[in-house]
Amino acid sequence: MTLDDRTIDDIAESLYEAYRSGEPVPKLTDEYDFDVSDAYEIQSRVIDDHVADGASVVGHKVGLTSEGIQTQLGVDEPDFGRLLDTMFVEEGSVPAGDLIAPRVEPEVGFVMAETLEPPVTYLDVLEATRGVLPVLEIIDSRVRDWDIDIEDTVADNASSALYLTGETLTPVDGLDLSLEGVKLYRNGTVADAGVGSAVLGHPARAVAWLANTLDEMDQRIEAGNLVLSGSLTPATDIAAGDVLTAEFTSIGSVTTRIGEE
Repeated sequence: MTLDDRTIDDIAESLYEAYRSGEPVPKLTDEYDFDVSDAYEIQSRVIDDHVADGASVVGHKVGLTSEGIQTQLGVDEPDFGRLLDTMFVEEGSVPAGDLIAPRVEPEVGFVMAETLEPPVTYLDVLEATRGVLPVLEIIDSRVRDWDIDIEDTVADNASSALYLTGETLTPVDGLDLSLEGVKLYRNGTVADAGVGSAVLGHPARAVAWLANTLDEMDQRIEAGNLVLSGSLTPATDIAAGDVLTAEFTSIGSVTTRIGEE
């Protein structure tokens, strides 16, 4: 790590305040010189603040799983953030007033039946999976104008905001998630489409990467956790009033409306 504890706390406090106020912070890496290990420590302290306010960690999200976004940020592997129970939109519309510059991504969510004990492969992930869910992840950036490097987005909990899932949990037996297709509709029109192979070749590979990466931090993907494995399409900008649907080939669909501000 390159930052001292006081500076890490200061950055984490500024990000947490941005969550609460809806006012973004300037690009962190313009002001501070820090590495990815510092960024994950900042992320952990932001999550600690959420937990202190009553939230619970219920899983993880994997980001930067496409070759294009990795090239854009100059990295060669994904990143991850933590999912909180307070991020889950159970029903109704997404509260747009709590967001700064939201975007949406359709993803395959893995519900784990067993704790993953690394080292693991994607086949181990599939064997330990209770089932998969269709997911709409609403991402957001507490860093102004999405002007981010890898360290900025990691510190900002991998640009997490909210997520919704479909109601149907589909077993993975006999299902080739690398071929799972999705159409993302915005206001009844196809905004984008993708396939599971866009996520590191297979969405379960993203979960395996996460499990093996967490092992280096003495952490685990636990039984019962939800893991969002990464977007099958590029992120799509959204606005208040939009109606969004992710329609998957085999695992169902999920729909929501972005509430008025």
